[in-house]
Amino acid sequence: MLGALELSNAFKAKKLSVTEVTVSCLSRIEKDGERLNAFLRVSRERALAKAAEVQAKFNAGKNLSPLAGVPIAVKDNISTAGIETRCASKMLEGYTPVFNATVVDRLEKAGLIVVGKLNMDEFAMGGSSETGAFGAVKNPWDSSRVAGGSSGGSAAAVAGGEIPLALGSDTGGSIRQPCAFCGVMGIKPTYGAVSRYGLIAYASSLDQIGPIGYNIEDCAALLSIISGPDDMDGTCVIDRPFDFGEVTDGHAESIKIGLPANYLINGIDAEVRRAVLSAAREFERAGAAVEEFEMPLMDCVVPAYYIIACAEASSNLARYDGLKYGRRSADADTLSELYRASRSEGFGLEVKRRIMLGSFVLSSGHYDAYYQKALRIRALIKEAYDALFGRFDMILSPVTPTTAYKLGENIGDPMKMYMGDIYTVSVNLAGLPAVSLPCGFDGNGLPIGFQLIGDAFSEKKLVNAARIYQNRTDFHRSRPGGKGV
Repeated sequence: MLGALELSNAFKAKKLSVTEVTVSCLSRIEKDGERLNAFLRVSRERALAKAAEVQAKFNAGKNLSPLAGVPIAVKDNISTAGIETRCASKMLEGYTPVFNATVVDRLEKAGLIVVGKLNMDEFAMGGSSETGAFGAVKNPWDSSRVAGGSSGGSAAAVAGGEIPLALGSDTGGSIRQPCAFCGVMGIKPTYGAVSRYGLIAYASSLDQIGPIGYNIEDCAALLSIISGPDDMDGTCVIDRPFDFGEVTDGHAESIKIGLPANYLINGIDAEVRRAVLSAAREFERAGAAVEEFEMPLMDCVVPAYYIIACAEASSNLARYDGLKYGRRSADADTLSELYRASRSEGFGLEVKRRIMLGSFVLSSGHYDAYYQKALRIRALIKEAYDALFGRFDMILSPVTPTTAYKLGENIGDPMKMYMGDIYTVSVNLAGLPAVSLPCGFDGNGLPIGFQLIGDAFSEKKLVNAARIYQNRTDFHRSRPGGKGV
């Protein structure tokens, strides 16, 4: 499949029609439905109607956005008017929003074709897209392995060639990790750069919507569309959408990159380490200065993240009580039985685990010992990053300690699953942007990814650096089955 910008250019040049490309995507989704399980719902009639509308504008010679006519799908925790939105949970069975998330309104205004909703971990709680109520997402490179989470459906659908673009959400690495497992690119924007209005909350101070695509130009073009101020979201503090400008000349002489040496010692697969170090050397060959350093507070980031994220989740999900919101059990005679039965039936094991942990750390007698301490560590993490960005333009690190593991391999071991987030969660705690890029393959032919982390609202700097790396390598051109672009 062509990239998103290539498709839109083909529409403008009348080499392809929006309708025929949309039909092709819908056919591919239908064909690969069971193999990948990336889609939960497909909006065929709505997508074809929108495709005809956009094609008519092309035929009339109207000036449209750089991504007009491109098919896209969105994660199932992003509200879509008239399309069921369930967060891959039994709890929201039958819930059909009457409004679009701000990002969906912006997609449709820009002429993109929303073709459906993507599978995920239930309420975005998980790191493998196995915890959802509708089955695990499968990795396009090896269907016996996970696609990563919680935006596994988004990454798998792009990597598998079902769609050229997708939206995911990143609370602790949920865009970057599945991108690394599936060999595609993604951007986790600065907190406050993209409106969260219409995003069903997991952890409100950490969640952020971002793009997934084949290459960095497509991701940047999509981020330009969805970013910008929004009166409906008081935490959206950016004053204008991102403008990423022209492609760089491929030289990186002015860039100073930090490489966290303690990320590359223990707990990381040798093949992942080699690929990440090779990416660092590629930047050096392009002229960048790469310097090793010790990332502070490494032992604290995962505990602090899970305390804060679970505390916010327990608060956010309290509304699903069987009365105001969510599934209502038929097997209850009293109010307390209704609460208990509705939440027991509606939520899966991982969501229940995180609600219980969050309720515990917020409870009397434990609030100071756990939650307040985690908030203090979060502040120290932000201070540490501030100091690092006084020394470096960006930080280059692994995304995950391993490549994609077998389905079911870690789902029964929460601690092992949580430690898979060790390289990603500090970015969300500090509210920073990061870009995930493919940088190689392991001995099983599975993709390996790395990330570039920048200071707040330094997305343009990160995208330019990603362009430099992309233009010097071919990993982003690889497709499952050995097929190139």
